[in-house]
Amino acid sequence: MTVCIALTKGRLEKQFLDFFHSLSFDIEPLVNKGRKLTVQSGPFEFIFAKGVDVATYVEYGIADLGIIGEDILLEYQPDVFDLLPLPFGYCRFALAAEKNQQPADKKRRIASKYPNITTAYFRKKGESVDVVKLEGSVELAPILGLADAIVDLVETGTTLKENGLVIYEELHRISARCIANRSALKIKRNELMPIIQAFQSKEEIK
Repeated sequence: MTVCIALTKGRLEKQFLDFFHSLSFDIEPLVNKGRKLTVQSGPFEFIFAKGVDVATYVEYGIADLGIIGEDILLEYQPDVFDLLPLPFGYCRFALAAEKNQQPADKKRRIASKYPNITTAYFRKKGESVDVVKLEGSVELAPILGLADAIVDLVETGTTLKENGLVIYEELHRISARCIANRSALKIKRNELMPIIQAFQSKEEIK
């Protein structure tokens, strides 16, 4: 029985392939896939999609397993089984603003690609803010006066620094996650458990 794994395209895809290869799985068909969005490799079928779509494919049973950033789970809360963290894709959610920012004397406006995470964070702090959802380049928002600060994923902090922004608070650290379709865990248990156990053994070694 074929096991379908949905992968997040881009950085996580490359990091997963290195991880998968370290477990002695054959990744050659995946490395040389060209523009294909689905690839068959031995007992596996791989789907390549954006992170939030990976979660959707797993939720609806198109894929048995998915590799996504933890940010997708936190922001969209898809109905999937969060199996385990993976030893790559490390980054952090951070609140950043321009240097020497003066204390706000009004309700702050925060720009983010992650409005749900941002709202929940400030609600927990007991602070009411206006959240502006942006799809990309959120670093522009404070520079152009759209927002007082931003909440975004930060890996190295280089982009923030180059745009004159500094981190004021760190919300929490995240990593890549392996998720599963709830029904597949029961129906394909014999096929999925060796893969899950291989992932777990690598995480434990780390």
